[in-house]
Amino acid sequence: MSLLLQLFWTFFIIGLFNFGGGGAMISLIQTQVVTLKGWISEETFANIVAVSQTTPGPIGINCATYVGYQVMADNGYGNVIAVLGSLSTTVAIVLPSFLIFFALMKFYSKFHTSPVFRGVMGALTPVVAGMIGAAALILMFHVGFDGWVPQFEVIRSNFPDWRSWALFAAAFVLSMRTKISPIWIIVISGLVGILIF
Repeated sequence: MSLLLQLFWTFFIIGLFNFGGGGAMISLIQTQVVTLKGWISEETFANIVAVSQTTPGPIGINCATYVGYQVMADNGYGNVIAVLGSLSTTVAIVLPSFLIFFALMKFYSKFHTSPVFRGVMGALTPVVAGMIGAAALILMFHVGFDGWVPQFEVIRSNFPDWRSWALFAAAFVLSMRTKISPIWIIVISGLVGILIF
């Protein structure tokens, strides 16, 4: 049961220090559960992110839920305990937001016009963009270091050949250059992926 507590604490900290929503949260989750703790593999995490994006609800919370189940199941626990893992990570990741929200509501009406408050909110915007970009890179490349020099290696399970890169490029261009809903881009990409792989 100590693993349940470890999961809860890990995701509570992620929820506490995440700014910018679920997309920004992905890199934090990956760093904790794949890189630092080694609870799941990069390939499994990529699959969890893919499922989290296509299921209803916020991607960060969905990802936490699936990770909680997967970690407990991979450690030999049955379905009931694995579901408790899901519950633990889900509650842990949203709990800080609720606590902070209720605390801030008492002060927001008083400080929302403050230049310091606006400055802090403005400074968080590029941080959020960077974290979302980091999440995308984490799913594309395994990064190691040779001394101080970063070494990038493509994660072959996510991008096995040129067709996967072409599909990624097409989806990226569609999302940036057209007004097609991201939901339709995901659906179309999934159908094309089924056909070509």
